Amino acid sequence: MSKSSSRKPIEIKISTVVAVSAILHESDLGVLDAAMRDMTNGDADFFDDEFAVIDVGTLDVAADAIDWTAIAALLKSYRLNAVAVRNASPEMTAQILASGLSLDGSLKPRAEVAASAPEQAEIDLTPQEEPMETQVVEAPAPVSAAPATAPAISNRTMIVDTPVRAGQRIYARGADLIITAAVNNGAEVIADGSIHIYAPLRGRALAGANGDTEARIFTLSMEAELVSIAGMYRTFENGSERAQQATQIRLVGDRIDMLPIKSAG
Repeated sequence: MSKSSSRKPIEIKISTVVAVSAILHESDLGVLDAAMRDMTNGDADFFDDEFAVIDVGTLDVAADAIDWTAIAALLKSYRLNAVAVRNASPEMTAQILASGLSLDGSLKPRAEVAASAPEQAEIDLTPQEEPMETQVVEAPAPVSAAPATAPAISNRTMIVDTPVRAGQRIYARGADLIITAAVNNGAEVIADGSIHIYAPLRGRALAGANGDTEARIFTLSMEAELVSIAGMYRTFENGSERAQQATQIRLVGDRIDMLPIKSAG
């Protein structure tokens, strides 16, 4: 039986993975377990097998004092799947990789933030303003525990009225995304539907994240680092042929097309 010549053995596409941040202020497993029990109040469904990034930016311990495998197993027992470590020191690298975890972001000296951290042990699982910060909205359900600057939600649309800064990720789950301010370099905006940016797009934009091939990206000034629709992507290391022009981006087969946005009249 002959195989189809058009079938590819492997394809690489852009995928969206939204993870919570597990910010450790303690490495003692007993203390962490007690904090998690207190947080979840014994509710086995408090987390729903979500991905987690372990953030050790405020943890002031020796590199060999952390049992990465045990911490990952502890989180797993609460239905959190640890996949990476953020803000690790270079001395931690070998043990992190040996435990099967990845490194989230480049290695660099960690900021001196331990002094401002709470004294009690805690695992903070709210979206953090550390790279990459993620805001997730499931439309039309309201967002609980939203920050003061949470974007408005109307029907199946998420609206962001403030600039999306470097290191920030906005994800409109099950919705279109409308942004009325600039998406800066190093920022990432994601939507299961289409993305409308009434300002310059300088970062990354991923539409149709759940596989919608009809989704599109619109921007008044095309300056993107990367765009993606339904997993197919295109990068612009040397700039775009539509640089600083009003542009709509769509998927045609396996090709990302960019077209001008024509004004009425």
